[in-house]
Amino acid sequence: MTVLTAQPVTAAANVTDVAAIETIVESVAVLADSGNFESLEKLYADEIHVDYTSLSGGAPELKSPQALMTEWAAVLPGFDRTRHNISNIEVALSGRQATATADVTADHYVGDMHWQVVGSYRYELLRSDGRWVITSMTFSLRDEQGSRDVFGPAMDNASANPPSYVVRQQTMAAVRTFLTSLEEKDMEKFASVWADDAVQDMPYSPDGHPKRVVGKNSLVAMYAGWPDNAGSADFTSQLVFYPMQDPETIFAEFKGDVEIIPTGRQYLQTYGGLFHVVDGKIKLFREYYDPAPFAWAFGLNER
Repeated sequence: MTVLTAQPVTAAANVTDVAAIETIVESVAVLADSGNFESLEKLYADEIHVDYTSLSGGAPELKSPQALMTEWAAVLPGFDRTRHNISNIEVALSGRQATATADVTADHYVGDMHWQVVGSYRYELLRSDGRWVITSMTFSLRDEQGSRDVFGPAMDNASANPPSYVVRQQTMAAVRTFLTSLEEKDMEKFASVWADDAVQDMPYSPDGHPKRVVGKNSLVAMYAGWPDNAGSADFTSQLVFYPMQDPETIFAEFKGDVEIIPTGRQYLQTYGGLFHVVDGKIKLFREYYDPAPFAWAFGLNER
């Protein structure tokens, strides 16, 4: 890792940067304790070097923010209370890079059980697109009190009542599985993602094609000819999710680029989809698309 030497903070820009970085370090603790993983995720770069080896052994890892948040969300909300007390923040700047160190005392409570860990964090940060993001975090253990047995009931509690972040990740994963199953022509994978009572609404479906299909078996039957009719397909390269207040519901916007084998035409489409997912299975897919490119690509008006 790069070691930065602390520099005198004299320029107004440096003062602003230091304040921004101190806020980030404090926010990691506050957002983790409050279970706001959606906001916490935004403090990190697309890839993070994570080192908790002094606490749990193993080796440092490279993680995505989503993977890190999913790990934390699988346990932290299961505690009755956590409290990460941050102190002695020190920041060193070097152009677009920075390091920050801070002491931490973290308390974890479940019922009558308590575990306290004392140590320090070292963060590396990068200024990207006008804001600072964390690229690396290392925890150094100094002391601990109580019992790590608190993690068992905490994980059980979090599993029984998953936080909205985890549910939303499951919702997005189900939608992505549905779309990749079409790209891969994997109809077993396709069938696995639907609830038995699933519904697909297609309000703009052209004449002669269903506007509503009810039940998993009916959906599997409707898509059964897909592998024979579709060549190369892309539905996920421009996939964008728009989270809703209900973590089991999400709106997805994506492009379709599919080679249609019977006509030899390229099907180019822009989709909007409202999905409702329960326990990882799609119960509702309300699909919005332009019927004109669909009709042209499949030659519907020429039959």
